[in-house]
Amino acid sequence: MTKQKNDFYGFLAQTSKTPVALEIVSAKELWLKGLKGKKYLDLISGIAVSNLGHSHPKVVKAIKEQADKHTHVMVYGEYIQAKQVQFAKKICSLLPESLNSVYFVNSGSEAVEGALKLAKRYTGRTEIISFKNAYHGSTHGALSVMGDETLKMPFRPLLPGITLLPYNNVDALKNITKRTACVIIEPIQGEGGTMVPTKLFLQALEKQCRKTDTLLIVDEIQTGFGRTGKVFAFEHFGIKPDIITIGKAMGGGLPLGGFVANRKMMQMFSDNPPLGHITTFGGHPLCCASGLAAMEVLLKERLHEKAIKKEKLFRTLLKHPAIKEIRGKGLMLAVEFDDEELCKKVINRCLLYADSAGKKGIITDWFLFCPTAMRIAPPLIIKEKEIKYACFVILKAIKEVI
Repeated sequence: MTKQKNDFYGFLAQTSKTPVALEIVSAKELWLKGLKGKKYLDLISGIAVSNLGHSHPKVVKAIKEQADKHTHVMVYGEYIQAKQVQFAKKICSLLPESLNSVYFVNSGSEAVEGALKLAKRYTGRTEIISFKNAYHGSTHGALSVMGDETLKMPFRPLLPGITLLPYNNVDALKNITKRTACVIIEPIQGEGGTMVPTKLFLQALEKQCRKTDTLLIVDEIQTGFGRTGKVFAFEHFGIKPDIITIGKAMGGGLPLGGFVANRKMMQMFSDNPPLGHITTFGGHPLCCASGLAAMEVLLKERLHEKAIKKEKLFRTLLKHPAIKEIRGKGLMLAVEFDDEELCKKVINRCLLYADSAGKKGIITDWFLFCPTAMRIAPPLIIKEKEIKYACFVILKAIKEVI
């Protein structure tokens, strides 16, 4: 064990008993380089974060230029900072007209916290509805609307008034009533194993929310910024959210989150009481500069549209009797196996794989609430030859572990 790895276990809080603990010394495009020079093809983008890969030159340039001007100067919302304003305007330009006000925070979990507070404040109601196998973050409010009891039970009591409904079940939507402040939903469930709902379900959800004056919060933290073939995944389904939460790829590789709502609604935070929601580092100028640059590259190169063609290539190449199903949209895919043990063996074998030069493994992962499926969510810049290499390694790994 290297000194640095020893210090990793000695001084950093651990999130699991068996972290992967790869020592990464550099990263460029889709490739991470380890301590001994071995390269790894990144098929998960730091969990849907690095949509432009690693160290994209235009993102790096934007960060450096902003750092030369200033970093943090004041808590969010009090000073006019150019990159915050420019990025907020760009985000709103890509959304329905009613979604015209951005509140920047630091992460997806914080975005969910802010959105839930806003919904309760605006409606005067307290009941919140979410869905089984949903993942919205680990802070107390976000954890309260998580759809898995295993992760919640050790931290109870959590927020009261939470109801969990089955995902993609139209009949269950009758539980949304005039008592409901908001419904929060992922347009495609991430940690549930990339579960894609029907258009009928999401449109029925929107209709029930309108009928009961309930706010519809769409969690685009993992699905947003081009991952599914649209800039935002709700566009696939013909619905219009009242609030969206964003994060992960939003910052171009730096920590950034946000929630977007109508300006009239968002003004509830500015009065009675003032500072009804506040954050010190939300919308950090370096993060906004990075996020804006990444967004401009995404749109200019139409990477979200190209994700659909790349999805088809993955589906075409990944053929094996052990693969039960491939789910998802764009470059947000789940490869389903018969059991958890097989899935994790394949994932481990991909990581350990070495090409003829002995240097190229594949980084994949499973899902929190669907450990029988392997995650495929590479940077959107992935090339055809890299997809072919990834599929070759995955298929070879399957053959070797069966």
